[in-house]
Amino acid sequence: MSRHDVLVDADWVQEHLDDPTIALVEVDEDTTAYEKNHIKNAIRIDWTKDLQDPVRRDFVDQEGFEKLLSEKGVSNDHTVILYGGNNNWFAAYAYWYFKLYGHENVKLLDGGRKKWELDARELVPGDEVPQRAKTEYKAKPQDLSIRAFRDEVVDAIGVQNIVDVRSPDEFSGKLLAPAHLPQEQSQRPGHVPTSRNIPWSKNANDDGTFKSDEELKALYEDERIDLAKDTIALCRIGERSALSWFVLHELLGVENVKNYDGSWTEYGSLVGVPIELGPAK
Repeated sequence: MSRHDVLVDADWVQEHLDDPTIALVEVDEDTTAYEKNHIKNAIRIDWTKDLQDPVRRDFVDQEGFEKLLSEKGVSNDHTVILYGGNNNWFAAYAYWYFKLYGHENVKLLDGGRKKWELDARELVPGDEVPQRAKTEYKAKPQDLSIRAFRDEVVDAIGVQNIVDVRSPDEFSGKLLAPAHLPQEQSQRPGHVPTSRNIPWSKNANDDGTFKSDEELKALYEDERIDLAKDTIALCRIGERSALSWFVLHELLGVENVKNYDGSWTEYGSLVGVPIELGPAK
């Protein structure tokens, strides 16, 4: 797999804004950003409402994902282009969702909103929402080869690569969540023993685009990550680690990489599992 298979640049998106075979989708950490402005013909997925089960703590199920995309006017034949703010943080999370439910023709806009805005490209008013005909989207069962569960994480201690992509203060146990996102926390601070701390933001350049393959490979190998080993990525709720999963699995081609979406809010609330405090060693 090459970058061309999973990324498009801003020029490409600009040229395909009116392409009926494309579904341009914005997914932001700040769910109000789309209402202020967005790229022409982009639709919105609200990660808090559209991608989370309203009752149990889990994803929307296969049927729920089918209903969401059908109502958004996305078909199985569409090439889905995802973008968002904060270096594509939640766009990568949505990308992982699409892969989880078997939509192969999906890509990220390299640099997301940040690069688009730095280029001074057009953003349309929030009320300019495209009208798309409903579809009958069909999802596949979850691809569990890219999703890790809590018992797998415990079993991976000292055996697999465990990449914790949170900030150093979260990793060490000083914080339970990013300072601007204190709402969802675990019972205990700290990190999984033998995990390596490689903050998700280190994957990106200043303009929000991904670093080169050579730079990314060096980033992980310098932190003693053996790219030949099975790997689990985690953060607080699985969204930042989805971006690191994208880098490892989609850009660097590391085959067996899983995103642990339960992440620290689950692991740090489990009874009896091993936890370490303190900075990376």
